[in-house]
Amino acid sequence: MAEMPGHDPVRDYFDAFGEGEWDRLVQSPRTLVALELHRRLLARFIRPGWRVLEVGAGPGRFTIELAALGAQVVVSDVSAVQLDLNRAKVAQAGHTGAVLEYRLLDVRDLSACQDGTFDAVVAYGGPISYAYDQAEGALGECVRVTRAGGVVLASVMAVIGTMRYWLPAVVDEMAAYGADVTDAVIRTGDLRQTPASAHRCRMLRWREIAEMIGRLPCRLLAASASNAASMTDSPALDRLAANPQWWARLLDWEEELAQEPGALDGASHILFAVQHT
Repeated sequence: MAEMPGHDPVRDYFDAFGEGEWDRLVQSPRTLVALELHRRLLARFIRPGWRVLEVGAGPGRFTIELAALGAQVVVSDVSAVQLDLNRAKVAQAGHTGAVLEYRLLDVRDLSACQDGTFDAVVAYGGPISYAYDQAEGALGECVRVTRAGGVVLASVMAVIGTMRYWLPAVVDEMAAYGADVTDAVIRTGDLRQTPASAHRCRMLRWREIAEMIGRLPCRLLAASASNAASMTDSPALDRLAANPQWWARLLDWEEELAQEPGALDGASHILFAVQHT
């Protein structure tokens, strides 16, 4: 598969990250809760037979989920490495027939796709966060290529919950580079402000997402934190995961609690669904 022209730090990052993106959501009970919350939002809105554009699809965790829901998927990513992994993982899962096409696409520019082409767009894994100051335009592109009445489901990295989870590393960074660097990240959400982070993206607050939605031709259907109560990798969470009945109950609690307005900013990611009006 041919590379997209020019130097792209996001593409380079995911080319190098490779298989790590496949493993990311199955590393601990905490990440497994996040995976389940993403799955449940898909199951809530995606219908069998729908034509779905998956943006930033990575190695296929959610391509496989979409296939299991009966969707027909156009799989896209900025990284040819991730698309090759996607082909392999989807084939291993027996869902090759659900993929209509593989395409190198950047969420900031979906001009290769006509207006209203898809029943839904799925932008999980934070592709809108990798659009930086073009985040609203990227969301607008996802809405544009979705038919009227269709849905866009997305996840973005969150400022407050990320700082809460990574606070020890934030303190180390302050000691190394000064509090002004941390202050800039908190104000802008842009991790390019810090020399310490190899992972560069723009984290967002729920208020910013709501404002974007209000300016675009869409309406909010659902929003959720990822996660709510299970934000730490604690011994208590290990105990819950070891008990199937408790684990099932926890997942139901998480689905409910993560949708409370007060929870939205408190996790490392924010999930949301909008309908193209």
